[in-house]
Formats: sequence, C-alpha cells, structure tokens
Amino acid sequence: MNFKYFMPTEVYFGEDVVANNKEVLGPLGKKALVVTGRTSAKNNGSYHDIAAALGELAVDFILFDEVEENPSLETIEKGSRLGKENHVDFVIGIGGGSPMDAGKAMAVLIKNPELDQETIFSGEKFDHLPFVAVATTSGTGSEVTQYSIVTSDKEKIKKNLGQSVFPRVAFVDPKYTYDLPYAITVNTSIDAFTHLVEGYLNTNATVMSDIYGEKGFALFKDCFKGLLNYELDREFRKKVMLASVMGGIQIALNGTSIPHGMGYALTYFKGLPHGLSSGVFTIEFLRSFKNKDKLNRMLDIMEFSSLDELEEVFEKLIHLDLDITEEEIKDYARTFVSNKEKLKNYPEEISFEQILAIYTKSLLK
Repeated sequence: MNFKYFMPTEVYFGEDVVANNKEVLGPLGKKALVVTGRTSAKNNGSYHDIAAALGELAVDFILFDEVEENPSLETIEKGSRLGKENHVDFVIGIGGGSPMDAGKAMAVLIKNPELDQETIFSGEKFDHLPFVAVATTSGTGSEVTQYSIVTSDKEKIKKNLGQSVFPRVAFVDPKYTYDLPYAITVNTSIDAFTHLVEGYLNTNATVMSDIYGEKGFALFKDCFKGLLNYELDREFRKKVMLASVMGGIQIALNGTSIPHGMGYALTYFKGLPHGLSSGVFTIEFLRSFKNKDKLNRMLDIMEFSSLDELEEVFEKLIHLDLDITEEEIKDYARTFVSNKEKLKNYPEEISFEQILAIYTKSLLK
C-alpha cells in the first residue's frame, strides 16, 4: 500500500472563524491585496469580517474588487499591477472559485514581476506570495487546492495556471452561504459533488484520498435531499460546505477527471456555469466504466440502489437549455481528446468514440 499525502493548508471551519482566528494573518505581512468579485463579498459579510480583522491587527490592505466569473488573464494582470504598485506582502481571495483562483494567480505574478500572461505558462515553477482563501460558496474547493483556473480569451479556453499555489490559510464559514440563491446553491453543490466523483474514480486514487471521497458522499446523501426538497437550512449549508472541502482535498491529491475537462468548452462558448458544465457529463461518465466496484461503493454510501436513481436526482436539479449542434459537439470532442494530459486521470482506456458518446448522450437528449 503506497501513497503520497500532502495538504499544507491550515483550515479553519465554522461560524465566525475569521474573527476568532484573525491572529494567523499577522505573521503574513503588513500589507495585503484583498481580491473579490464586485458585490457578493460585501453583501454576505465576508469582506467586512476580513477588513475588521486586518484593522484590528494593524495590517493595511488594498481592495481589488473587479474579478468576473471565470476570471480572464487581463483581469488578473490588472490586479497584480495594483499589488506590485502597493508593495503588498500577501494576497487574500474572498469568494467562490473565481476570486480565489484569480488571487492565487496574482500572488504568483506579484512575486515574480518579470512574468506576464504569456510567460507564466512557460512550464517553469515559480514562487508566490502567501495566499489566504476565504470561501463564500460550497463547491469550488479552491480553498484547499493548489489549482488556479483562469480564462484565456486568446486561446478561447479555461485552463489551469500550471503553478502550485496552496493557500497558507483557509477560512471556511458556512454563514457566508446562508443567503445564496437556490440556483447558485445547486450549481456549486453539483461542482462539489463532481470533485468527489472525479477524485474517487481516478487513476491517482489512494486509501487516503478515498477517505475524503467516501466521507463526502456520506454528507451528500443528506445534501441531495435538501436540494430536492428546497430545505436549505443552516444544517444543510454546513454539510454541503464540509463536503466541498472534502472534495477539494481529494482533487488536490488526485486531480479532476474528464467531465471537468469536457465542461470547459461549455463554460467558455455557451456560458454554462462551471458546476453544471461538469455535472452534465457525470452520469454518462459513470456509465462508461467497465469496472463498477468503486461506482457501486459510492452508490451504496449514498443509499442509491442503482445509477438510475442518481440520474433521477440530476435530472431534477440540472435543466439545460443549450443551443448546440452535432458539429460543435464533434469539435469539442476532437479538441478535448487531442490533449492527452486531460485523459490521464481516467483509470481505464478511453477512445475518441467514447468521449464523443459521452458528449452526445449528455447534451442531445
């Protein structure tokens, strides 16, 4: 039994964790760049909590609140310029995946002022400023992963920055999610679930990573009930946020698998939210496996008698209205399969025809 386990992020989970643990921010420096979206961090109280904590610690900060959904490299360069001009010592990303991933990329660019959106993808590994994550949705897992997913408009694709930027500290407070709209709750919850699925049925899976996956599935047994019954109480919010952390740790160890890679085209070209763009392929992805042992174990944990029962849940939660052609699907499949790196985490042999079938069966029902 051989495995590698590495999780350097210090995670604080629970209500009021920023106020109760603010002292961990002090050693990171005297000035921070705080990275957020345009309004959500202010509305849910997370920005106020961070600003208050930094104020009590006498740590100065600069706010960059221009991160869009699926952050572009141009926005990331703009934020990093602000950080460089103000000589910040560390970066705090507050929000869902977009502000956290953008903040990670800024932490690299600020630390390495010679880099830009072209040279950062050279394949070389670069150091970065300390990064702090404050999660305000339950789905991305970015608060406990090393990944930074960015949008290249030049290449017309979402892709991983290719750098390892684990947060030094992660604050995970379910109260920031209490007022999330139902549609966003569904999208982000499905994202969390796909992380669990893709990390569990993965070439790199180990006994350690499976612990997180199986605990996450046990939590989702109740989370799916809450989503289907519109019972989004505080207990639901805590469970789905914890499941998201579990999924994040699992993909930090193993990486995602083909549904995530297949879904990026739908997000970029069709504007489909990230969680749904991965989730729409999950059922056909699961059907593609010849060895059903781990799939059946997953279903047993969630008390589903068959994959058809899980499919019924997905059909109730995911409602697609995509204008898409067979030729577009073939283009997406050809582009996806041409990058062998995107296939390596799938633990069985898979062909272009199988990938095309997953696309087609998932999108042309």
